[in-house]
Amino acid sequence: MPTFSAPDGTRLAYRVIGDGDPVVCLPGGPTDSLYLGDLGGLSTHRQLIVLDLRGTGRSAIPEDTSSYRCDHLVNDVEALREHLALPRMDLLGHSAGTNVATQYVAQYPKNVSKLALIGPSPRAVGIAISAEMRRELAQLRKNEPWFPAAFAALEAITEGTGSDWEALAPFFWGRWDAAAQNHHASSQPKNKEAVALFAAEGAFNPETTRAALAACEAPVLLLAGEFDLNSPPQSAAEFVALFSNATLVVQPGAGHYPWLDDADQFVATTAAFLG
Repeated sequence: MPTFSAPDGTRLAYRVIGDGDPVVCLPGGPTDSLYLGDLGGLSTHRQLIVLDLRGTGRSAIPEDTSSYRCDHLVNDVEALREHLALPRMDLLGHSAGTNVATQYVAQYPKNVSKLALIGPSPRAVGIAISAEMRRELAQLRKNEPWFPAAFAALEAITEGTGSDWEALAPFFWGRWDAAAQNHHASSQPKNKEAVALFAAEGAFNPETTRAALAACEAPVLLLAGEFDLNSPPQSAAEFVALFSNATLVVQPGAGHYPWLDDADQFVATTAAFLG
């Protein structure tokens, strides 16, 4: 697996999947990027350069763990672009990785040709996702056999009387079948410190980021799953308005991992946008 050096000397790894023009892909979590797979077959259209964020997957654990903070990860993305000798790059982020991608394009707008935010997290721009928004979204799944237990856990977490986050897992997939359950089991973050410090104080400066995004000229795609409890379509609709040249697509029947719920639909949308 190829590696490169981050600005602080940490060795970072990335995977190269497929052929064609490259797309740099940032995983969420922070967790091992393997859960992205080849994004449902997107690699048949474009070459995917999939970064393992520091302290995850095959990338090294940094000496200074404060560098796990989201805004510091922007420097790793810029180092990867320079390592790949790309004057400009198409950039794709998923979940928490969209916060890194958003802050990257805010800081380096001329280095991004297209930006795809999948299951977009709006933390970097200060958009709040209310408990009521999640409750209404959850109700769309009320006919599922797992719904009563999962919704009870959601209510308890919302009211501060429970903390069974594992029980919420079915809400994150369009179908809670064996494939979804296997994907869930294999994609959990192993580096708890990286997760804990990702959003540490100072990680986000929403006002500054919003101002920079308003001036961003690159085309942007925000793709949200219809049922995504983590990144609801309502918050994505608010997010898309921050850009001057952005499109929101809500993928029907999908959760937080739309390339698993309907690979053909996901690839058709994303490949068409990336061109």
